[in-house]
Amino acid sequence: MKQCWRWFGPEDPIALADLHQVGVQGIVTALHHTPPGQPWDEQSIAERQAVLAAAGYSWDVVESLPVSEAIKTQSADMAEHLQAYKSSLRALSVRGVKVVCYNFMPILDWTRTALRAPQPHGGTAMLFDLTDFAVFDIHILERPGASEDYSGDVRQAAKDRFMRMSDESKAQLQHNVTAGLPGANDQWSVQDVRALLQNYAHIDRDRLRANLIDFLSEVAPVAQELELRLCCHPDDPPFSLLGLPRIMSNTNDYGIVLDAVDMPANGATLCTGSMGVSSEFDGPDFVRRHGGRIHFVHLRNTRRIAGSDRQKPDFYEAPHLEGDTDMVGTIRELMNEQRRRKSRGRGDWQIPMRPDHGQELLSDLGGHSTPGYPLIGRMRGLAELRGIMAAFS
Repeated sequence: MKQCWRWFGPEDPIALADLHQVGVQGIVTALHHTPPGQPWDEQSIAERQAVLAAAGYSWDVVESLPVSEAIKTQSADMAEHLQAYKSSLRALSVRGVKVVCYNFMPILDWTRTALRAPQPHGGTAMLFDLTDFAVFDIHILERPGASEDYSGDVRQAAKDRFMRMSDESKAQLQHNVTAGLPGANDQWSVQDVRALLQNYAHIDRDRLRANLIDFLSEVAPVAQELELRLCCHPDDPPFSLLGLPRIMSNTNDYGIVLDAVDMPANGATLCTGSMGVSSEFDGPDFVRRHGGRIHFVHLRNTRRIAGSDRQKPDFYEAPHLEGDTDMVGTIRELMNEQRRRKSRGRGDWQIPMRPDHGQELLSDLGGHSTPGYPLIGRMRGLAELRGIMAAFS
C-alpha cells in the first residue's frame, strides 16, 4: 500500500518537508477553507499541488470533499450544492487527483468527549465516554427527548457528573464534542447543533440511506466518466448520537450502498478504527467482501473499555497494533487484494493508506499537537504498520 499522511494545509504544525524523515510517500489533504456546498476551482487545487510539489509530494487523496447538510437532508440549496460537487470533481480530474474521500454523517464528524485522556505510559489519547456524552446531550445541549436514548444508570450518572462539573469543565466538554476536524469549517456551536437537529426531525435511517444513494446516483456517474474513485468513510463512532441515524457503520451497510450504485467509482474508505468500535466488526471479512471497491484505507485501532454499554461502548484510541481490531489479519487481506488487482492489470492496484489518529507521545505532549493527529504517535503507528506490510509483501 502507498504510505500516505494527512496534512491539514499551511496551518498544520507539521512541516511537509519533515515527513520525508518519517518515510511518507504521499499526502492526503483538502481545501479546508472552502465551505461545504461551494465548488473547488482548478486554481486553488493547483496552488495546493504546488505547495506539495515544492516539498517533494503529490496530492494522492482528497480528504475530504465535504457533502453539505443540504444534500444530506435534501433541503433548500441541494440542487446548487450537487452542481458544485460535480464541478469540484471535474476540477480535481483536470488536475490529476483521482481519489476523493467523503462521509455522510449527520451534523457531527468524528465525535470524542476527551481529546487528551491520560494513558498509563504517560502519553494521551482521544476517548469517548458515553456518560460524558449524555451530560452534553441532556444537560448542555438540552435536546428534547434526549433522556430516552440512555439507560437509567447512564442518565443518573450523567446527572451526578453534571452537578459536580465546573463551568470550565462544561465548556471543555462542549468544545470536545463539537470541535470538528482541524482546519475544517464545521465547528458548530450549541445553538448551531440545536438548529441543525430540526432538519433531521423526519429523517430516519431508511430515509438518510436513500438520500445517500440519491447523492451517489448523481455524482458517481460523473466520477466514473472522469475515472475518479469516490470512497465513503464510515460513521465514527458506529452508533447513533443525538438521536440521529447512522447508515455507514458496518460491513452490511457498505454492501447495500455499493450494490445500489454498482460502479467502480462508488467505493469505500475502510477505517478500521471507526467500525472497529463495534464488537461485531471483522476487518479481514470486510476486505474479502468489498476489497475490489476499497479505494482508500485508514489504519488505526480503538479499544473498548470493559464494563461499558455493549451497543454504545466507551472506547479510546489505542496504539495501532494494540486495540480490538485484527490489524494483522486486515493488512494481510489488503495485501492479497493488491496482488489480485495487479494480476488483473488494474491501474489502481496500489491502495493508498494512512496511519489514522495516534496517541500523543514524547514531544507531541504539551498541548501544541493537533488532537488526533500528532507527529510521534502517527510516526510510531506508520512504522508498526509498515512492518506488517513488509511481512506480507
